[in-house]
Amino acid sequence: MKKIAVFLFTSLALQNIGAQNLIQAYKTRADMVSQANITSILTDFENLGVKTTGSTANTNTLNWLKNKYLSYGYSASQIEEDPFSIGNINSKNLIITKTGTVYPDKYVIICGHYDTIYGPGVSDNGSGTSILLEAARILQNIPTEYSIKFIHFSGEEQGLKGSYHYADNVAYQGSLKKLDIKLVFNIDQVGGQLGNNNNTIICEKDISGMSGNNAASATITQELATCTGLYSPLQTSISNAYSSDYIPFENKGYTITGFYEYIRSENEHSTDDTFANIDPVYVFNVGKAAVGALQHFAVASTTNNVLGTQETVGQKLSESVNIYPNPAKNQVTVEFPQKTKPFNIEISDMTGNIVLRTENQNIIDTTPLSNGIYMVSVKTDRNHLTKKMIISK
Repeated sequence: MKKIAVFLFTSLALQNIGAQNLIQAYKTRADMVSQANITSILTDFENLGVKTTGSTANTNTLNWLKNKYLSYGYSASQIEEDPFSIGNINSKNLIITKTGTVYPDKYVIICGHYDTIYGPGVSDNGSGTSILLEAARILQNIPTEYSIKFIHFSGEEQGLKGSYHYADNVAYQGSLKKLDIKLVFNIDQVGGQLGNNNNTIICEKDISGMSGNNAASATITQELATCTGLYSPLQTSISNAYSSDYIPFENKGYTITGFYEYIRSENEHSTDDTFANIDPVYVFNVGKAAVGALQHFAVASTTNNVLGTQETVGQKLSESVNIYPNPAKNQVTVEFPQKTKPFNIEISDMTGNIVLRTENQNIIDTTPLSNGIYMVSVKTDRNHLTKKMIISK
C-alpha cells in the first residue's frame, strides 16, 4: 500500500491509440469477470483476518491462494513459492506461471500483495488479489504468445520486502538478469469507498528511478488506459507510480504500469478496511479492465475457442472437443461430448514432424515428449481439428 498521500493527476487519458482497437474475443473474456466471484473472494479474504507478514493468517492466506489456483485447473508444477525473511519473520511470495506459445521465456507479470496490517485489508489489497484470481481463472486455458506470471507478494506493508526479494534474487541474481520481463502490471488498492462516484481508475506510469525505462512505461500505461476504455465502463486518469510492488522491478530497469483507485478510500491500514466499506462493483469493473489489458499485453488468442483452434471452414468440432490438461505433463485426455468413433489423433512438433499417433484412444501417454509446443490434430470421418498443446513437466 502506498504511504504517500499526494497524487499528481493529469487529464483524462485518451481512449484510442493508433491500431489498438477492441478485439471481440478479448471483450468476451473480460465480460466473464463475475461479480459473484469477486464478492465471494473479497468476503473470504476478509474472513482470513489480519494477514501481517509472517503471521498464521498470512500463511493461511497463501494456502488459500494455492488452492484457488488448483481449483482453476493450474497444476502443482505451475505453482511456486518464493520464501524470504525480514529479520526473524518468515513469509512467502506465490508465483503461478502460464507458459506462452510463441515467447515462453518472456514474461508479462501481473501482481499484487496479499499481506495486510491492522485490519483484514479488503481493499488494500484483497481487491487486487481478487482481480488476479479472476484473471487467472478466465485465462487458464487461453493461449497467450507471452508467458504470464501471476504473482502474489507478501511483505509489501513492511517496505516492499517480498517484491524486492523476488526482483533481486529471482528476476536478477546479483548483476545477472535471469528473467526476460516484458512488463510488470501491478494492482494495489482498487476497492474504492462505498458511496463514492467510483467511475475512474488511475493508470500509473514510471517517472523516476532509472529514467531509461520511463518512455516504455508511458507507452504501456497509455495502452493500459486504452484497454480500460475498450473493455470496461471506467474512465481513466494517468498518474505516477510509487511505493508499491512494481518499484523493485523499476529499479532493475523493467517496464512497469499499474492500477490504483482514483478517489482515495482512506480506509487502508485500519480496521475499517472491510467488505462493508468498499465498492465491490468498482472492483468488478477494474477486473474487466485488467482482463482486457492482460490479454493485450500477453497477446492472447483472438479465437473464441478455449485452446485456440484451426479447423476446416464450416466445421464445428472445436465447439465440442475438450483436450486437457493444457499445459500437460505425461498424459492428455481428448474428450468428446458423446461416443465418437472412429477417430485418429496425431501430435506433431512445431516443425511438422508427427511424434505420436493413436486411433480411437481418448487418453494419450505423452511421457516420451519433451517440454515444448505441439499441435494436436483430431480427425473424424467428418471433421478435422487442430489445437495447440504445451508439454511442461
